[in-house]
Amino acid sequence: VGDGTGTLRITFFNQPWRARQLTVGLVVAIHGKVEDYRGSLQMTNPVVDLIGDRTGRIVPIYPQSEKVRITTWELAALVDQALRRCESRGLADPLSIADQERLGLIGRFEAVKSIHGPDSMADATAARRRLAFDELLRVQVELVRRKRELERTSQGIEHVVGGELVERFVGALPFPLTAAQRRAFDEIASDMASPQPMHRLLQGDVGAGKTIVAVAALLNAVSGGHQGALMAPTEVLAEQHGSGVKALLDGLVVVDGGNLFGERPLRVELLTNRVTGQDRREVLAGLADGSVDIVIGTHALIQEGVEFGSLGAVVVDEQHRFGVEQRAALRAKSDGVVPDLLVMTATPIPRTAAMTVYGDLEVSALDELPPGRTPIATHWAAGPLSEANVWASVRDEVETGRQAYVVCPLIEESENLEVASAEETFEQLATGELSNVRVGLLHGRMSSAEKEATMEAFRARELDVLVATTVIEVGVDVPNATVMVVLDADRFGIAQLHQLRGRVGRGEHASTCWLMTTSEDANPRIEALVASTDGFELAEIDLELRGEGTLMSSAQKGRSDLRLASLRRDRELIEQAREVAFRIIDNDPELAQSNVLRSEITLLLSEREGDYLTKS
Repeated sequence: VGDGTGTLRITFFNQPWRARQLTVGLVVAIHGKVEDYRGSLQMTNPVVDLIGDRTGRIVPIYPQSEKVRITTWELAALVDQALRRCESRGLADPLSIADQERLGLIGRFEAVKSIHGPDSMADATAARRRLAFDELLRVQVELVRRKRELERTSQGIEHVVGGELVERFVGALPFPLTAAQRRAFDEIASDMASPQPMHRLLQGDVGAGKTIVAVAALLNAVSGGHQGALMAPTEVLAEQHGSGVKALLDGLVVVDGGNLFGERPLRVELLTNRVTGQDRREVLAGLADGSVDIVIGTHALIQEGVEFGSLGAVVVDEQHRFGVEQRAALRAKSDGVVPDLLVMTATPIPRTAAMTVYGDLEVSALDELPPGRTPIATHWAAGPLSEANVWASVRDEVETGRQAYVVCPLIEESENLEVASAEETFEQLATGELSNVRVGLLHGRMSSAEKEATMEAFRARELDVLVATTVIEVGVDVPNATVMVVLDADRFGIAQLHQLRGRVGRGEHASTCWLMTTSEDANPRIEALVASTDGFELAEIDLELRGEGTLMSSAQKGRSDLRLASLRRDRELIEQAREVAFRIIDNDPELAQSNVLRSEITLLLSEREGDYLTKS
């Protein structure tokens, strides 16, 4: 066969009738796998369509199944029959004509028809755009419906925000707030002054100052006589938050009518499973009688026996490490009213992705770093020669009194393998390239006491180098550490590498991050990290490289089934779908007048997925 640009040899096995069918001059469409055979291109047993005078048309190619032995052309005929039935019976459209015109969208039947057999590529594009909008609208309507239901059925606390306590806290900070921090302050204050409970996501880059914003939110609650709780995913991070928050709030006082002087020092306590005996009893009593103003802890905060006098605000740090049941349990600790909830994450995701993945939360973004942050130089070290340079760099930094992290390869199949890899790396370095420095080991299979002892030794500079698994990814803060080495960096995603890099650059000294790979082949993720230290820019690149399916399914079940919509390509559509969703739900909260939309959402959401949305 030929098409004017060249020829192709077609071979059929056990189909002698093809010789009579395929005569000279016949116009056909042929679909199959092209292979090279002795220097010539050929197809073996391809699908053949006798298209006759249908040349120049855009025709759909459907996936074929050998199991049921149906060809793409037979499927096309069945689809054509179905479309004719839809046309005669009518196809319900949840979008009004006015909305279609306002948003520049075609009707639903026209879109379904054109996606299968467009007259032009412009028609195909318009069809995809309309059907992508429908997918996004279903997701947004369900998220907005549950958001409005929470607001309608939950009694929140109308906090008096921005009082003297918050002003004194901000005034005592050794540095001015960034414009992004002030914007987040205002957004959170507006939520907390409302009678509906706050449900907000605070996302920011590593070092953007999220803790300052979170503490101010807790102080808004304390100003009105309520309590605040900050929940961290690990004991190490909770204790780090505890010491940091106590230092920030040192010297602040709160009004206390039962005190002779009318006020008392602000009381901040830590509650983890390691707080035991009399110390634990005192903290629990203080939470119950309201004399503990702010408590910082782990899952211990939601255990039975932990009661609050008046819990007014909850901050959850690194929310992806908590289950929804745990977040719900903490909110349930407040009797009668729902406390305000602020969720913090240091893994920035693009705004349109946040609207889809976390669409039931309002979003505040700290997209600006405080001045004076020491930039981190990132280098890609590929191959054995580069590896020698990396260890020489680590030794040089240690000689100047600095410290370093070495993060072992991510082995997703097995935590046991990951621990074994860390132990092997520790032995190799301690007896080889770093034999003259003090090397420690940290991994997830160690007990809490062992992990804390190792981290404390590293903080106290009793160790020069810490070999670790990704257990150090979140929140570990050692300002004297200036080198991060990530082994087999090509096994990690962009977000995780950016988090690991954020463990250094926290002090006054210049810091370096080495991303080591055995392969010298081009790697767009590594190249992106070398080129940029902006977490929001990297989040956009990550979305481009990975696609949204991975991002969405990792965030919550039931959101990864977008067939046509794209978080990268359809940002305008996401905004439009959310705006329409709010209008639909505000006019028809239970979708009583929107039967089509209600039925489609019911079909999409399994019981488990609906349960997840409710609890989150």
